[in-house]
Amino acid sequence: MEDKQKDALSRQGAEEFLKICEQFKLGSLPTESPNPRSMHLSDEAKTDVSRAIATIKGIDYDVFLKVREVLPQIKFLQEKVEATLKAGNNIFLCGCGATGRLSLALETIWRHKYDNHPEYQNRIFSFMAGGDVALIHAVEKFEDFPEFGERQLMELGFKEGDLLISTTEGGETPFVIGATEAASKKSNNSPFFLYCNPDDILKVTALRSKNVIENPKIYKINVTVGPMALTGSTRMQATTILMYVVGLAMWFHDESFKKIEDEVAGIISFVGKTDFDFLKPFIEKESDIYKNGEYLLYETDSYFGISILTDTTERSPTFSLYPFENQKEEHKNPSLSYMYFSQAKTNEEAWNSLLKRAPRTFYWPEVTAQTTHERLMGFDISQHFPAMRQEYLKKKNHHFKVHFNRELNQIHFELDYLKHTLDLGGLNFLSAHLVLKILLNNLSTTIMGRMGRYESNLMTWVRASNNKLIDRAVRYATTLLKKKGIDVPYDQLVHACFRLKDQIPRDQALVLKMVEEFEGKKQ
Repeated sequence: MEDKQKDALSRQGAEEFLKICEQFKLGSLPTESPNPRSMHLSDEAKTDVSRAIATIKGIDYDVFLKVREVLPQIKFLQEKVEATLKAGNNIFLCGCGATGRLSLALETIWRHKYDNHPEYQNRIFSFMAGGDVALIHAVEKFEDFPEFGERQLMELGFKEGDLLISTTEGGETPFVIGATEAASKKSNNSPFFLYCNPDDILKVTALRSKNVIENPKIYKINVTVGPMALTGSTRMQATTILMYVVGLAMWFHDESFKKIEDEVAGIISFVGKTDFDFLKPFIEKESDIYKNGEYLLYETDSYFGISILTDTTERSPTFSLYPFENQKEEHKNPSLSYMYFSQAKTNEEAWNSLLKRAPRTFYWPEVTAQTTHERLMGFDISQHFPAMRQEYLKKKNHHFKVHFNRELNQIHFELDYLKHTLDLGGLNFLSAHLVLKILLNNLSTTIMGRMGRYESNLMTWVRASNNKLIDRAVRYATTLLKKKGIDVPYDQLVHACFRLKDQIPRDQALVLKMVEEFEGKKQ
């Protein structure tokens, strides 16, 4: 494409965004704000790994204390889940990006729980913006359209009597809101809408949020947890609380509420007393692997595959890393880390093992070809992947084994000569996933800090792949420029964002490039 044509397209994109940007200026939301407890996280990651681990763990611990505060809402959701199932109707779980992945994870966990009970196992339907392909590779821009949320919900067979449980970290995602509002019209079984920001702030920030919060046909559960450990990285604390609140109501749907109270008390005790510092040598080893120009393969099983895939996938948009490579594409930029099943003989088997069901994909010709089954099968997670990668990557792939011993209720970690076994005590399988989630979030965030992929606790390497992230990139650039005494109008930064994001390689820092450009202009 000619440079003039590229410039014209970037200008057009910027102008179109500026017409609607007020709907996506989310800097006032707590989930988008810097956490004062982690202001030195990037320095800690580089100079005191134990301190960085403790900083993130402390913020995670408070999430489970917050779960205890919303136990009455969990009880209400538990009752609605059980009533829906007893009536012979189905449960649908909806999210986008990180909350979409937690929705798919919850269905998978449910399917493990009811492995030999098809009458229950096939009653949960999870979906995320872009379908199952988005689990492993973001389908860009999809979340910006509420009509896509409604369309995916209806194509899955949502009907009168069914229950939709929607999760959105910010409380403003158009896709999730579209699905939720559609469910409120289709079924008399009012949907649930869970989110992590205060109502009063949301209602003045986005009209779409105000509409759903004030809709009497939608149940709302507000689980505000404050700022993330890494600014705006809602894959961390926000999705942890959303996943646990919904998961508890589902897991214990037909049991006494006392069981939920006991499980919450158990995980609070476990996280409080467990020393996460065992992660330190694994963090140092994995970051050294990347610094040496080598790569890492997470080897796991069907028990924990969905949670490991989630964390490794989410590293890409958060830190501008190359995503998992697709074997159907001729040119491959290998991801630093990848996940595969060592026991799966075919890729179809691997994906069915990962999800505990056949993948849900679709093709909407007027929108995208990135959501198809053919594209999904290009992401090979079978036992053959290591050999495939060696054909085009002549560098060492280390193997990080993470396995679950269900009989002993233990997680085993092994990376080269490093080994650690974590005893989960009396925690159930759902809580085991939550523990693994916060451990992996801690590990990957600290590793990226050691690699310089954020500054202070600011996500300076974020990818601007949708409207919310475009505004986030502009806000972060504004913050860094102001620290240097440079004031740049919002619209100028938006134009720079659109121009640069299509010019620089995927694994470069867009925010820092924007800052560099305006620094140069001042000089």
